[in-house]
Amino acid sequence: MSDRDAPEFRLRLVFGPDAMIGPGKAELLERIRATGSIAAAGREMGMSYKRAWQLVETLNGMFREPLVERTRGGAKGGGAAITATGEAVIAEYRALEAQARNAGAPHAARLRGLLRDIPGRT
Repeated sequence: MSDRDAPEFRLRLVFGPDAMIGPGKAELLERIRATGSIAAAGREMGMSYKRAWQLVETLNGMFREPLVERTRGGAKGGGAAITATGEAVIAEYRALEAQARNAGAPHAARLRGLLRDIPGRT
């Protein structure tokens, strides 16, 4: 089975009703790290600045220390940076995701073998 044929694996950790992290929030953090901007990261993901900022506020409120620090505009404009805690959260989430994907691969393959043909998938 090629990677193209492999089922998509998405892991979401739910710590509580309003405290969860999954692939979307992890990607947002990674894009903020890459762009230095909440707005740019949100645009790259097709979301509004307001939605991106709401997700950042949620993430910052979930952990003991903020994951993203925002700087207000000035001569060069504002920006955002991932904190050391944010870097740790990204690393731990991605490591957990990779381990779960690897551990679950045989089960996913057996489940895929039981599926009907799915249009658009070979």
